[in-house]
Amino acid sequence: MSLVVTQKDSFQAMIRLLNTNVNGNVKVMYALTAIKGVGRRYSNIVCKKADVDMSKRAGELTAEELERLVEIIQNPLQYKIPQWFLNRQKDHTTGKYSQLVSNQVHSTLREDLERLKKMRVHRGIRHSGGLRVRGQHTKTTGRRGRTVGVSKKK
Repeated sequence: MSLVVTQKDSFQAMIRLLNTNVNGNVKVMYALTAIKGVGRRYSNIVCKKADVDMSKRAGELTAEELERLVEIIQNPLQYKIPQWFLNRQKDHTTGKYSQLVSNQVHSTLREDLERLKKMRVHRGIRHSGGLRVRGQHTKTTGRRGRTVGVSKKK
């Protein structure tokens, strides 16, 4: 399948959305997944709410369509995207539902881990020690990067 461009001026090979470089040669739904915090299902529902043709490539979108997409990604509850669809449900500090994208994902994760470490919860202690957190066995697996075995006495 080849890429057919109708107007040479309107196509952009690389688009800058939410501090992320988005490939313009990929279809819109899959191109939006390059933004951290936006998956395939979320990008699908955002494209539908923005009335964007999903058969288009990301580089073929107009500035108005891109603005609509960014607005819906940042404010999903105003466009009737259900709360259960969002990636940050019932925030610990505010109690609100929101969709975290790009740099917000990284900073919020760091804040959550710091909160766990400060509370000295089991998960926080495991995170601070660099150990497995989710109940995995650690006796024989996950030894990469650590010293293994017993040194022989001479």
